[in-house]
Amino acid sequence: MAVNNERDLTGYGGRPPHPQWPGRARLALQFVLNLEEGAESCVLNGDSQSEAYLHELVGRPARLGERDLSVESLFEYGARAGAWRLLALFDSRQLPLTVFACGLALELNPDLAKALVAGGHELAGHGYRWLDHHPMALAEERRQMAKTQAIIQGLGQAPPLGWYTGRISPHSRQLAREAGCLYSSDCYNDDLPYWLAGSPPLLMIPYSLVSNDIRYLQPHGAGSPEAFYGELKDAFDCLWQEGAKAPKMMTVGLHGRISGQPARAQALARFLDYVQQRPGVWVCRRQDIARHWQGRFPAPCP
Repeated sequence: MAVNNERDLTGYGGRPPHPQWPGRARLALQFVLNLEEGAESCVLNGDSQSEAYLHELVGRPARLGERDLSVESLFEYGARAGAWRLLALFDSRQLPLTVFACGLALELNPDLAKALVAGGHELAGHGYRWLDHHPMALAEERRQMAKTQAIIQGLGQAPPLGWYTGRISPHSRQLAREAGCLYSSDCYNDDLPYWLAGSPPLLMIPYSLVSNDIRYLQPHGAGSPEAFYGELKDAFDCLWQEGAKAPKMMTVGLHGRISGQPARAQALARFLDYVQQRPGVWVCRRQDIARHWQGRFPAPCP
C-alpha cells in the first residue's frame, strides 16, 4: 500500500515557532463576523430550493422550488438586527473584527457594509454566494471571486484580500493564489499560521469550527449562552497559559443571526470583557496576523 504524502500530518511537530506577536503578546485573538445573510440559497436568487443549513430550525428540510418565509426571516434577523448588535459590542470596546463577507450580502446591505469599513474592520471574501462551492464550475467560481473582490475594493478596502470560501471546491485554494490574496483561511488544522506549498506559496491562517457560534445549532454543541461562554473561556485560558512559552492564535467565529440574538450577545459581551482584563493579548484582524507572519516568516521559495 502506497503511503499518502499529500497531507501534512506533522505540522510544526510539537516545536511551533515563536511568533513574537506585537507587544510580546501571549495570544493573538481574532474575531470573525460571517456576513452571509441574503446570499444563502433562496428561489428569489434563482436557486432551486430554500436554505437548509445553519439556522434555528435545525433539521428542517429545504423546500424545493418555493420560498421558506420562516427561514428567510431567520437570516434577515442577522442583517437587520443581529449584525448591528455585534458591531456595537466591538465598536464600544474599540476591538477590531475581520468580516468574512459574501459579495451579495454586502450589496444587499450597503449601510452595514459602510459601517464595517468606517469602523476599521477588515472585509475578507467569503464567496459571492453562501453556497456549497464543490459542484461549481472552475470558471464560475473564478468569476464570482473576482466579483466579490471588486465589491469589497469598491468599499475602500485595498487588495490583496483575505479569503474564506468555507464550503470549498477542489479549486478554491488555487484560485486564492491566482487572485493574489494575502491569505486563505480555508483550513482548521493548527493554532498558528503556516505556508502551504505551491506556486506561489499560500499563507494559511486557520479558522475554527469549534470556537464558533455554530455550536448553538449543533445537537452536540453549546445548549445555552452560558455553555458557549464556558467553551470560549476554557479555550482562551488554555492558549493563554501555553502562551507563556509558546504563543498561539485563537479565532472566534460569529454570525449575526446566531450570536446577534440578545441572550447570546450577552454571553459574547462577557467574554470580551474577560479577555480585555488579561494582559498579553493582541486582539487583531486577520490581515494584521498575515502581515506580521509574512514579516517574521517570509514565504519559502517555491
